[in-house]
Amino acid sequence: MNQDVFEKYSIKKAVATLALPTMLSMLVTIFYNMADTLFVGWTNDPNQVAAVSLATPVFLLLMAVGNIFGIGGSTLISRLLGEKKEDKVKKVSSFCFYGCIVAGAVMTVVFLVGMPAILSLIGCSENTRGFAESYLTCIGIGAIFVVLSNAFGNVVRGEGAAKTSMFGMMLGTVVNIVLDPIMILVMDMGVAGAAIATIIGNICSVVYYVIYLCGKKTALSISIKNFSAKEGILLAVFSIGLPASINNVLMSTSNIILNNFLAGYGDNPVAAMGVAMKANMLVVMLQMGLAMGIQPLIGYCFGAGNIDKMKKVLKFSVVCNVILGSALTLFYVFFSKQIVNIFIDDIEVVNYGITMLRALMLSGPFIGMMFVFNFSFQAMGKAIPSLILSLSRQGLVFLPVLVIANHLVGLNGLIYAQPLADIASLFMAVLMYLIIFRKHK
Repeated sequence: MNQDVFEKYSIKKAVATLALPTMLSMLVTIFYNMADTLFVGWTNDPNQVAAVSLATPVFLLLMAVGNIFGIGGSTLISRLLGEKKEDKVKKVSSFCFYGCIVAGAVMTVVFLVGMPAILSLIGCSENTRGFAESYLTCIGIGAIFVVLSNAFGNVVRGEGAAKTSMFGMMLGTVVNIVLDPIMILVMDMGVAGAAIATIIGNICSVVYYVIYLCGKKTALSISIKNFSAKEGILLAVFSIGLPASINNVLMSTSNIILNNFLAGYGDNPVAAMGVAMKANMLVVMLQMGLAMGIQPLIGYCFGAGNIDKMKKVLKFSVVCNVILGSALTLFYVFFSKQIVNIFIDDIEVVNYGITMLRALMLSGPFIGMMFVFNFSFQAMGKAIPSLILSLSRQGLVFLPVLVIANHLVGLNGLIYAQPLADIASLFMAVLMYLIIFRKHK
């Protein structure tokens, strides 16, 4: 049974069993997100690279919608399994499935109808507007599959099926990476080809998850007969899912504002920051993957009342993330030029990119601690602390720093805004941890 990992494994084995497949999934997701920028960059057209960078925050909105049902549903499912309420688990998973379909359809309408406003909002110039519109139109048409794929990678992991979650994500990513060079370079479709490849990859992931969910090896269900928003299901899913999604919304919003500020210095800084942020994803997403991996274990322990084991899991995970973050930071600092050169060969963009990447790495060794605390708060059903942390890193802290730094320092202020916000958010996370766990002492 999938629940054996929660009940019978040692802490190190349980963390490894859940976290390693999730981290591998995130690694695959990193390549998935890098692929568009990488292959578009090989056109050596800074305008197309800038267009993908401008469109990425809008794509994050679809991930935010997926997180409402994915993280909200996953954490509730793991707690219900700890409480031995398997019948309700089926209702939760069915609610999340059909909720994703409705939400994805709404996003399609928003994308297609609101495209002119979206392009103006994200700061497109005359050089990038057409490319960004092509990319986002294709993404909007396939919004349902993006939302479902992102959500059920988390929902499936909520019952301890980390490998199944990983394979689903890997399938979509491999398909995307294979199709990207064909559609972007061979078929000369540019950014539109990148978007189509992304949607096809997500469709493949959704098909895989549906096949798994219709099988007999899972406690989950997507049967319409099990659909229910009652018994506190809607409130429980949204109370955790919304704070988690707000993180993506704020990430999208902050990136849009950042790109608008950067556009004031030309299209090359926009392209360079897009490259630097995509490269930095390796550090952020791997540490986030470890934190997401232990989330079902934290939720199960909390639901079962095993607070002592939960604390040990959390502390062990923090140590692992600090070691991982430190090693990756050293690698990035020494090889920043080579990393940026992988994406693009434009000299000015590369020079900007090196400076930006090294700046983003300042918080690399420690940012994983904040992810562990935040995902643990979500797993425990602590909506308010989770919401505060989600608001801080990309909103309450980052946006004021961004505006003030741009006004006082200019371009260099924009470059160093994110690591400053990361460090401030980490202190907030540690303080919340001390307060919350003092109550459960």
